[in-house]
Amino acid sequence: MAKGVYHAPWEKSFDSILTPLEEFIHRQTTSGILLMICAVVALIIANSPFHYSYEHFLHKELAISLGEKSFSLSIHHWINEALMAMFFFIMGLELKRELLVGELSSPSQAMLPISAAIGGMLIPALGYFVFNTSGPDAKGWGIPMATDIAFAIGALSLLGPRIPKTLITFLIALAIVDDLGAVAVIALFYTDSLDTVALFYAGIFTFVLLSFNLGGVRRPLPYAAVGILLWTAMLASGIHATIAGIVVAFVIPIRPKFEAETFIDRVKDSTVAMQKSVAENPDIIHNNRFRSLVIAMGDGVQLVQAPAQRLEHSLHLPVAYLVIPIFALANAGIPIEFAEFGSAVSSPITLGVLCGLLLGKPLGIAGFTWIAIKLGWAKLPDELNMKHITGVGLLGGIGFTMSIFIADLGFAGKPEELLAAKTGILLASAIAGFTGYFLLRTTTKKPQN
Repeated sequence: MAKGVYHAPWEKSFDSILTPLEEFIHRQTTSGILLMICAVVALIIANSPFHYSYEHFLHKELAISLGEKSFSLSIHHWINEALMAMFFFIMGLELKRELLVGELSSPSQAMLPISAAIGGMLIPALGYFVFNTSGPDAKGWGIPMATDIAFAIGALSLLGPRIPKTLITFLIALAIVDDLGAVAVIALFYTDSLDTVALFYAGIFTFVLLSFNLGGVRRPLPYAAVGILLWTAMLASGIHATIAGIVVAFVIPIRPKFEAETFIDRVKDSTVAMQKSVAENPDIIHNNRFRSLVIAMGDGVQLVQAPAQRLEHSLHLPVAYLVIPIFALANAGIPIEFAEFGSAVSSPITLGVLCGLLLGKPLGIAGFTWIAIKLGWAKLPDELNMKHITGVGLLGGIGFTMSIFIADLGFAGKPEELLAAKTGILLASAIAGFTGYFLLRTTTKKPQN
């Protein structure tokens, strides 16, 4: 046992079990694997005798009562409206970080993924319109615009050292711009009607959140409390409630209270004071002075970290390993009638989604990247070539999470159209994932050790 370190009787045994588990959980591929498992489980349930129980459970109402007031949504809506707001919150934190201090903060660095993302949104939408030029079915044009970052990064990470790290960075930046575009599409084109009173309250709550930021509030609780009120107002207003997650993320402070040098000086002063305190009273359990110094140092540790960065780190795992898998279980359950599978695939909606994700995505991403390079707007990193970009373009066709989310909005109350859209999404995502992976695997070489 190390000097001055206490170990509980079973602590070392627990560490030997939990350490490899923690390493597995933090791998980039794990969330994609879990998402895939949940999608397969949902498909199996939807095509089993448990299908009706599955549907009945998702449509069961859950209500929150406050005195005489009651607020009720189905379990399916709680997942898509409330849990997904957490996903959008994490997405908003990532967007803010990348825009202010990350890959998208420099115009020269940002142009390559921005160009690729614009192409990866416009061309898939046009691909969908080829099969759905007008009428109610045309409302699904936003479905193939989205890229599922968890699946795409998971597939890319499976290739290991074959892939330059700059390609993963490129895909992440591309997906973040893609997500921003999807949020804008949802807010502008998938809002049917607006309640101006609720929208007014949403504006007030947004102003309160902004005041917290400008006033130097760094604790997460005030933002969470007002964020819930904002979510409720958004839900009532007609704007999709998950947008509240983006709004809250963008007002969370991203600058730390202390600069690194200031914090280090404070730590040095606190360490000297702790040493004196322990010399006077070695019993740290009854040494109030030592305890207060430790608490003060703990507060300083919090303040030297940016609140947005701290929240992104702490919420990443629950969102990646709880929220998104639950969303997959609730939304990927598609009953497949093999006798009618041919007619389902030949539906204009399904064909539009397949065309958008399988052809539009790689053409848009690779094509707009090539144009940006040729025009001198962007430069391809030395380690990358157009084969890499084409492979990423194919992986961009994995539209799973956000595509299903937009399909639910576009075809709400239309089960046949929604089924056709989801069929196209699942087929396209599976084909895009496999073809993108194998293209990159066959066109790249494993580096020599």
